[in-house]
Amino acid sequence: MKKAFKILIGAIILFIFAGTIVYLYRKSQAKPVVFETSVATVTNIIKKTVATGKIVPRKEIEIKPRISGIIAEIYVEAGDKVKVGDMIAKIRIIPNMINLNEAESRLDRARISLEDASMNYDRQKTLFEGKAIAAAELQNYEVALKNARQDVITAENNLQLIREGITRSAGSASNTIIRSTIAGMVLTVPVEVGNSVIESNTFNDGTTIATVADMGEMIFKGKVDESEVGKLHEGMGLNLTVGAIDTENFSARLEHISPKGVEENGAIQFEIRAAVSLKDSVFIRAGYSANADIVLERRDSVLAVQESLVKYEGDSAFVEIETAPQTFEKRCIKTGLSDGINVEVLQGLSKKDKIKLQNSGNRTI
Repeated sequence: MKKAFKILIGAIILFIFAGTIVYLYRKSQAKPVVFETSVATVTNIIKKTVATGKIVPRKEIEIKPRISGIIAEIYVEAGDKVKVGDMIAKIRIIPNMINLNEAESRLDRARISLEDASMNYDRQKTLFEGKAIAAAELQNYEVALKNARQDVITAENNLQLIREGITRSAGSASNTIIRSTIAGMVLTVPVEVGNSVIESNTFNDGTTIATVADMGEMIFKGKVDESEVGKLHEGMGLNLTVGAIDTENFSARLEHISPKGVEENGAIQFEIRAAVSLKDSVFIRAGYSANADIVLERRDSVLAVQESLVKYEGDSAFVEIETAPQTFEKRCIKTGLSDGINVEVLQGLSKKDKIKLQNSGNRTI
């Protein structure tokens, strides 16, 4: 009985030992590598660049005053639509005291001269009626009286102009009323009632009362890098994506490429402008940021492979083609246009060829 038990224990130990040896042997063996494959496909290759910028009105005008003073009234606010000649604001004149005193003094002297001319005329008229003087002599005094009256009117207008910025003879043509010079929408009104404003002249741009723009004609202003500006030309189509309107895309037509570049962050950038085709159902606000996709080159329905499958050695390009199960060989190909993801294959490959995927090997038992 004891002998049979020892034989059983020995057999179990021997079995365990043999199993361990087999397990360790299998574990030490290299697992076979299996590579996945892909095939070339017929697709469209589009090489494009992206220009960042914003959408702005083509016509945007700053309304400035022709006289200095203080804002007395404002008739519009941002978002209002105006026509040419509509009132924007009213300015109250703050007269210069020296000019005001001179104008008042000039009016007093003109009135004194008028009174003297009137007395002389009346005196000479009495003599003329008594046939003491000739009509030609009376006419001289009559002309002097008319000149004196005109001097009073001129002095009164000058005084009113200094005080109020308008004369009675000017009618509605007042410099104190600021009017819109174009039809469009008021974008900003950067002043408030009570603010001082300065007139626009040779030495000063003047204070902006309001900004008015035609929102029916918008353009895209953006910049492209010098490495790609040479591939652009006027008339090219652009596809605009507006950050604030992610559900809509807009088309545009390139109409201007700046002849001079500007250095920004170490790179030379060229400004471009494109006319935007607006949609009636969507309102685009001035200053929206936008990206413009510009198609540089395009190939439709061409044979292409993933760019990552192609290896390059010098001026040659090649892929690894499966000739038998898990057996691959290098094959040179001629490539064309690339969009960074797919590359056009001109020669050396067909749609049936299986191409080895790089870094796709899996070890299996």
